[in-house]
Amino acid sequence: MNVYDSERMADVLRPLGYGMADGPEDADFVILNTCHIREKAAEKVYSELGRLKEIKLARTGAGGAGMTIAVAGCVAQAEGEELMRRAPVVDLVVGPQAYHQLPELIARTARSRGERLAADFAPEAKFDALPKARAVSGCTAFLTVQEGCDKFCTFCVVPYTRGAEYSRPAAAVIAEAESLASQGVREVTLLGQNVNAYAGGQGWTLAILVRRLGEIPGLDRIRYTTSHPRDMGDDLIAAHGEVEALMPYLHLPVQAGSDRVLKAMNRAHTAESYLRLVERIRAARPDIALSGDLIVGFPGESDADFEATLDLVREVGYAACFSFKYSRRPGTPAAAMGRQVDEAVKTERLARLNAILDEQRHGFDRDTVGKTLPVLFEKTGRNPGQLIGKTPYLQAVWVEGPVSLIGAIAPVHIGGTGPNSLSGSLTGSPAAAPSSEAA
Repeated sequence: MNVYDSERMADVLRPLGYGMADGPEDADFVILNTCHIREKAAEKVYSELGRLKEIKLARTGAGGAGMTIAVAGCVAQAEGEELMRRAPVVDLVVGPQAYHQLPELIARTARSRGERLAADFAPEAKFDALPKARAVSGCTAFLTVQEGCDKFCTFCVVPYTRGAEYSRPAAAVIAEAESLASQGVREVTLLGQNVNAYAGGQGWTLAILVRRLGEIPGLDRIRYTTSHPRDMGDDLIAAHGEVEALMPYLHLPVQAGSDRVLKAMNRAHTAESYLRLVERIRAARPDIALSGDLIVGFPGESDADFEATLDLVREVGYAACFSFKYSRRPGTPAAAMGRQVDEAVKTERLARLNAILDEQRHGFDRDTVGKTLPVLFEKTGRNPGQLIGKTPYLQAVWVEGPVSLIGAIAPVHIGGTGPNSLSGSLTGSPAAAPSSEAA
């Protein structure tokens, strides 16, 4: 979602004469778009600001004129005043619901340094104010359909930084998707903090939206992230088995395998209900691959609780997974819980978990060797004549082929695996997207 927001900030700034710079050394305006989900991500903001301060002073002298530095996103929302205090080099701070007001803020900052734009704007105002034309390059794009979360997991800052759940009207999403397809986008990833809670008005659900987007000429691949098990309805499960464009890859976070920990997290599902949900999804789409999120070292997590998480991981068999040590976030209920787990214990548990997850990921990759999969080619590789694309399962794969294949979907025989990618060879003609005139 931050990638999407960054692209839209560029759209907002383009009418003011701004274009993308190759790096901060060449930039008149630098925006750090930030995440607040973990402490490490937030601290990296301050580290980066220290580097930018040196660049700014080297470029413009001690006065610092000529370069504007902004911090946007969830750290800006949660720590705006602290940012201004700790990093005076910051000229303005923009929360995630307010970046459409960057032009106004820039004008105000030109008159008075240290402006901070409050971030308590309604999400619909942000989307309504964005430029209707969205410039994209490449054959894949992100598309935000939902923001915020009402689930209030006890470890999570999202409800406090992104606000309550808001779903964009279906007509606006469809119009943006059609515009993307007309520009050569073959794959869209629908975004939301709780994307499968999408309710776009007049009965629109994510399943209905996916079916409608699947009818857009040239839009051959649809993905969505991030989902919550509580909102995985029967209609969405059925869509996975019935909509050809909906890729057989689902990100379905579970966070833990212990019911006691899940209850303390306020996840409102059990390990058993999650496993039964996985069974239903696989019954609808037998070739589906699953990814997830897992947290180790949540307050009060015992050895037995952690072993329950390992048991769940073994039973599910993930194609990929994001795993983290619990990060204590100020203002969340979990931050005030007793029995905080020692950092060394968290580190040891994460290592054990990752060993299993890595083996599952490599095993999934090995299982694709010998198969022929449709690959959407996105860019050239590091070596001459090399192309990089993605399988339906989000695996990176490289082949030898002509540059003309970029933006095309072509069958690839998977011949081998590497640490982070597959290798293969072309086996047939690409499936080209229809021309914009046909669309």
